[in-house]
Amino acid sequence: MLDKRAIRENPDAVKAAVRVKGIDLDVDELLRLDKLSRELQHELDQTQAKRKSSASGAVASDESARDYLRSLNAKAKSLREQLAETSEKLNALLLLTPAIPWQGAPVGPDESANVVIRTVGTPPEFGFKPLDHVELLEKRGWADFTRARKVAGERAYALVSDLVLLERAVHAYALDVLVGKDFTLVSVPSLVREEALTGTGMFPAHREETYAIPADDLYLAGTAEVSLVGFHSQEILDHRSLPIRYAGISPCFRREAGSAGRDVRGLLRVHQFEKVEQFVICAADVAESDRWHAELLGTAEQLLQGLGLAYEVMEISTGDMGAGKYRMNDINTWMPSLGAYRETHSCSSLLDWQARRANVRYRDADGTIRFAYTLNNTAVATPRLLAALVENFQTSEAHVRVPEVLRPYLGGRELL
Repeated sequence: MLDKRAIRENPDAVKAAVRVKGIDLDVDELLRLDKLSRELQHELDQTQAKRKSSASGAVASDESARDYLRSLNAKAKSLREQLAETSEKLNALLLLTPAIPWQGAPVGPDESANVVIRTVGTPPEFGFKPLDHVELLEKRGWADFTRARKVAGERAYALVSDLVLLERAVHAYALDVLVGKDFTLVSVPSLVREEALTGTGMFPAHREETYAIPADDLYLAGTAEVSLVGFHSQEILDHRSLPIRYAGISPCFRREAGSAGRDVRGLLRVHQFEKVEQFVICAADVAESDRWHAELLGTAEQLLQGLGLAYEVMEISTGDMGAGKYRMNDINTWMPSLGAYRETHSCSSLLDWQARRANVRYRDADGTIRFAYTLNNTAVATPRLLAALVENFQTSEAHVRVPEVLRPYLGGRELL
């Protein structure tokens, strides 16, 4: 959500953002409703002032004065109803208004316009025919896809034996790195209210991607970010508490509507997964936000380098980054079975777009209350990262070499 005054003062910039992000939004209609709501509010304020004046003193005992007061009451009631209707329409459009992307973002309609800004590491070369992760896991008895789908349908999986231990090792490794960077660990709820999804920006645009539980008015969150934004909704923080750094731990759920046929084999695109999310609330300063963006992206790269995985960093285009993003970088990790890099991390700066929706504010040093800035990035998300690990580190005997950073979490084992 953008500041209404900023929209009024920079309509062309907002229209440009709507255009390059491919958002279905009539900015002129938004401006019309904004103007109408301010006019109605002004008229309502004047009417209420007249009513207050007419209802006091000896004038109130006069019959004509009472008639005038009744007319003011009726007018005020009508104005309140008009204002409520106009405000509802205006707020619906404001919730669709995109953040203005940074000037360096590639302009394009979709992922085809994304740009590789660096590639790190070298994909492995095998002296044998490597297995894809599904073949390898089934050969070793480390996953049961058939029985999982019998229980939960398509894109379900069950990890077994050593792969469960490997998943826990990956998450423990990521948490230790984040603790060393002064992040606060938080195990967050995955069941969330609608207002938490609206505050984060998942609703209304991505409602079809979210699992709903109508009987309880709850939803299953697709990322810990939803709860972490909601933690501080309607709060005014002390500037001395900023930046707030959270490592959010949670199971995540996504319907993945519209993704049929896209990397759906095995563990690559599933409906339920485990994730550690980096999340930051910082002061309303673009330079500070940029520093944290670089820090979060750097931490994800540090984790991948520690695991010994090759990856590429992408600058995400305006049409692929989503409505609320100011800047977005994805990290794609090498998947041998695909002969390509696939997304494992997504780093986003949202400036005050989320904070305005969720009403997350802070009082700065001179007492001014401001909306905070928010950022997020994946630390690790499994099972997709497990697919990359077992494929990249497999041996000709269908064993998996354990990256050195994970060995302490697996009792020193070098081979699974």
